[in-house]
Amino acid sequence: MERMFSIARMDPALRAAGLIGTWNTNVAAGRSILDEGAAALLAGNGALAGQPLPLEAALARTHPEDRTWIFERIRRVRQTGGPFSAEFRILVEANKVCWVLCRGSLERDETGIMRGRGAYIDTTDVHSSPSISAAALSQDGEDPLIVAADRCIEVHTALGQGEHVDLQRLSETLLFGIGRRLAQRG
Repeated sequence: MERMFSIARMDPALRAAGLIGTWNTNVAAGRSILDEGAAALLAGNGALAGQPLPLEAALARTHPEDRTWIFERIRRVRQTGGPFSAEFRILVEANKVCWVLCRGSLERDETGIMRGRGAYIDTTDVHSSPSISAAALSQDGEDPLIVAADRCIEVHTALGQGEHVDLQRLSETLLFGIGRRLAQRG
């Protein structure tokens, strides 16, 4: 089983910045593996962490109004590969909504199988401010911060494959900074 980033060992600063957790997808198998934090918030059950889940189960709590477009966008990137970024809503309780920014990248491995890795960041606080609209958060073109987030996720993922715990912690710190800056946009 592949090593997953664990919410239990996550730096408190990363949690404070809104990092929810990570995902790892095997496109050919049609399954995603979530860490504990992502499984708890997005699938609704932290006990599902580490288990290969179909998209519908991995994102079971997706808001009904966002479900169609976000699933279609995920299916599209699973066909083409490349960086992925989307912000959508999760229903945590009957009337409680959380906003989640999903960032990652899908690429073919050495055997040609499309695999993806990424992270979820809670951006709910940005949306609760009356002075910031959701439209203000979406940007077209090559945003340097978005490009940096993509690269940092790639670095963090690569470091997770080896025994470079010290460097992986540094990449976590950088992810924290980028996530915080993205959450503060307005």
